Amino acid sequence: MTEEAAKLIGKGLATVSMFGSGIGEGYLIGKALEAMGRNPEMAGTIFTRMLIGVALAESTALYAFALFFLI
Repeated sequence: MTEEAAKLIGKGLATVSMFGSGIGEGYLIGKALEAMGRNPEMAGTIFTRMLIGVALAESTALYAFALFFLI
């Protein structure tokens, strides 16, 4: 395997992890909205925790994005 091929494989893996992060964020937000619909008085707490979870998931995508350009 050449060095260029290894770089392209690494970039492909970084791209896949960015897609996974987007899917995870969508799932997290959907479940949070479902929980808010079932228990409206806890909506503020659920929303706050959802934002923290989305920020953590988004940071994974940003790390993968930076890695994509560093490879």
